[in-house]
Amino acid sequence: MQLIDGKATAAAIKAEIAQEVEARKNAGLKVPHLAAILVGHDGGSETYVANKVKACADCGFKSTLIRLESTYEAPLDPNVLMAEIDKLNNDPDVDGFIVQLPLPKHIDEQAVIEAILPEKDVDGFHPVNVGRQSVGLPCFHSATPAGIVELLRRYGISTAGKRVVIVGRSNIVGKPLAAMLMQKGAQADATVTVCHSHTPDLPSIMRQADILVAALGRPGFVTADMVADGAVVIDVGTTRVPDASRKSGFRLSGDVDFENVAPKCSAITPVPGGVGPMTIVSLMLNTLQAAKNRD
Repeated sequence: MQLIDGKATAAAIKAEIAQEVEARKNAGLKVPHLAAILVGHDGGSETYVANKVKACADCGFKSTLIRLESTYEAPLDPNVLMAEIDKLNNDPDVDGFIVQLPLPKHIDEQAVIEAILPEKDVDGFHPVNVGRQSVGLPCFHSATPAGIVELLRRYGISTAGKRVVIVGRSNIVGKPLAAMLMQKGAQADATVTVCHSHTPDLPSIMRQADILVAALGRPGFVTADMVADGAVVIDVGTTRVPDASRKSGFRLSGDVDFENVAPKCSAITPVPGGVGPMTIVSLMLNTLQAAKNRD
């Protein structure tokens, strides 16, 4: 069993990006600038944004964090958020930006996503980028799927001719990953099945997978009896599970019962330290590309 180390791979990619940014500076080109809007104080979002700010520093990027307060008693006016998006859309120094999801329930997430200019949508969520991705045109790919594909590439795991089963059909992971793997070309050419909560006899379909991607957000859902011997397992889940033994009071759990599934696999990602760091480094790669596009 090979452990697919996303943390080490992401560190290597960040070093490569930092070298390219230094070369840009020496050539008199602009340093990439990533901005992020954080609404409220969701614990997971706070952690993710902090990691993204740190990644910007590691890569030599300029970063800006915009915090907008929102509480149950005093919810943020959605127009205030839209005004901030408009400012970033029109700021020539900002190459790309994200609005950290999830947003408070009173804010229309899709409307927010569509308000971001596609050329600055480094999360790859805008319908223009999603549409271009679906037909194989250049675009900003969604960060998590792009991170998964790059992780497989760097570990020499081909997807060509393989049966890939994705459990989870979200717009952030399941659907865009399926679109990427169904294309023609390197790290694609796969036969893809997307499963979800209404899929009958789910375990039998999962056992057919050469590469199984778990993206449900249900801790420990994937058990050993659902995985074929020698399969590659990619665990996208990162759920906070209460743990009194930890100082934080919680631990991160994946969708896969790692201890029992790992011995059956040819390769598997851990949680934490697997897909998560690759999601962030993919955002850095998109931001670098956004800067190149604007050169």
